[in-house]
Amino acid sequence: MTQRNNKGLGGKSVIIRLEIVGDRMNFGLVANIVSSLGGDIIAIDTIHIGNEGSVRDMTVNVVDASDIAPILDAIGKIPGIRVVNTSDRTFLLHLGGKIEVTPKVTIQNRDDLSRVYTPDVARVCAAIREDADKAFSLTIKRNTVAVVSDGTAVLGLGDIGPRAAMPVMEGKAMLFKQFAGVDAFPVCLETTDADEIVRTIKAISPAFGGINLEDISSPRCFEIEERLREELDIPVFHDDQHGTAVVTYAGLINALKIAGKSLSDVTIVVCGIGAAGVAISKILLSAGVKELIGVDKEGILVQGETYSNSVKTAYAEYTNPNRRTGSLSDALVGTDVFIGVSAGGMLTRDMVAKMAPNPIVFAMANPSPEILPGEIDDIAAVAATGRSDYPNQINNVLCFPGMFRAALDCRAAEINEEMKLAAAEAIASVIPDDKLSKYDIIPSVFDQSVVERIRERVVRAAIASGVARRIPKEYR
Repeated sequence: MTQRNNKGLGGKSVIIRLEIVGDRMNFGLVANIVSSLGGDIIAIDTIHIGNEGSVRDMTVNVVDASDIAPILDAIGKIPGIRVVNTSDRTFLLHLGGKIEVTPKVTIQNRDDLSRVYTPDVARVCAAIREDADKAFSLTIKRNTVAVVSDGTAVLGLGDIGPRAAMPVMEGKAMLFKQFAGVDAFPVCLETTDADEIVRTIKAISPAFGGINLEDISSPRCFEIEERLREELDIPVFHDDQHGTAVVTYAGLINALKIAGKSLSDVTIVVCGIGAAGVAISKILLSAGVKELIGVDKEGILVQGETYSNSVKTAYAEYTNPNRRTGSLSDALVGTDVFIGVSAGGMLTRDMVAKMAPNPIVFAMANPSPEILPGEIDDIAAVAATGRSDYPNQINNVLCFPGMFRAALDCRAAEINEEMKLAAAEAIASVIPDDKLSKYDIIPSVFDQSVVERIRERVVRAAIASGVARRIPKEYR
C-alpha cells in the first residue's frame, strides 16, 4: 500500500484571483511553478475579459496551508500577472456559519399569525402545562438535539475554547440533519467548571430531546456525562466516548471474521486510556472479551496501583486479569488486537511482528495514526485508522446520527449499553460476509442504509431493555 503524505491536517484548496495584462499570460509556466512548489491546479475560471487584459480564478490544491505563500510569491514575480487576492474555499464555506433556522410553515395572513403566536398559541402552552410529555409532540423537543462543548478537547487541536470550537459543532449539527433528519443546535459554553456545565445543560434541557456532549476533556467528561444521565430524563451521549466505542466494536466484529478469530478468545491491548479508551474497553468487555489490557503513559495499568487520575486507577480494577506489567511493547507480545487512541508513532512494525499471527491493528490517533497501515500491510490481517485517506476509517459519523434518530423515535429515557451494542452490530451488518476484505470492514459514512439499520436495531434494544417511552407503530 502506498504511504500518503501525513503533513498537516489534510489537503487545502485555495482560489487565487489573477489579473493578467494583455496576452502575456503563460499558463504552462504557471502550471510548472505551482507543481514544483507542491500545488495542483484543478480549475481555471474566466471572471472578466477586457481590452487591457483579463481576470481569472485559479483553484489550486495543496497538501498544507503553509504551501500557499511560496506559490503566491512565485506567481507574483511572473511578468504581466498580478495576484489580486486569495480565497480559501474552506473559509468561504464557513462564512456566516454553516447552519440556519427555517420555519416549517409560512405565515401568510393574520389567521396564521394567531395560530403560531398569539392568541391561539396559548391553548398549546396550556396543554403542555397540564401534561409535560406533550412537549415531545407539540414542540421541537421531538426532533432536536443540543450539541454541547466547552472546546477543551477538540480533535487534533486540543483546548481551543468555545468560540473556536463552534465550527466543529456546527459541522456536527449538519451531519445530524443530513444523515438522519435530526435537528441539532451547537451550544458552546464559556466555562470549564463541571458543576456549571451540568447546571447549564439542565437549565436548557426543556427545549431538547437529547444531549450530545462533544470535545470535553478527560476526566471531567466522565463526571459531566454521569451526572447528566442521572439528573435528566432525556438521552445524554458523549460521542467522543461512546460513538468511538460503537464504531470500533463494529469494525472489530468484521475484522475478526477476516482474521479467523473469536471475540471471546482474543487478547486486546487498548493504548490511550482517556475518554475513548475507557468507553472502547467497556463496550468490548460487555460484548464478551475476556482479556483486555490497558496501556497509558504509565505503561500497562495494573490492579492495585494508583495512577495520575482516578479514572485510570478504577480502569485497572476491571482490566488486565492476568496482571501483566511493563511497556506497550511488553503488552503486545502474543496478543491479537491493538486498538490505539493515543498519539502518532506510538506503534512500530517490530511490536506488531511480536503479536499473535494475523494481528488486527486499529491505529486511530488523529491526525497521525500510531502506525501507518502501509508499514504493516504484509503482516496485519486488518489495519484501520481514524483517517478518511486510508481504508477502514473508524468514524463516529457512522454512529451518532442513527443512534439519536432511534432514541428520539422511541423517546428513550437514556442510551444504555444494550443500545450501543445493537448499534455496533447494525453497522457491522451493513457489509455482507461475502463482501468483507482486509480493506473493507466498515461501511462508508455516506451509505444510507447505516442509519436505517441502526434505527431498527437500537429501537428494538431500547424497547427490550425498558427505556423506550414510546413504541413506534412498526414495532407494535
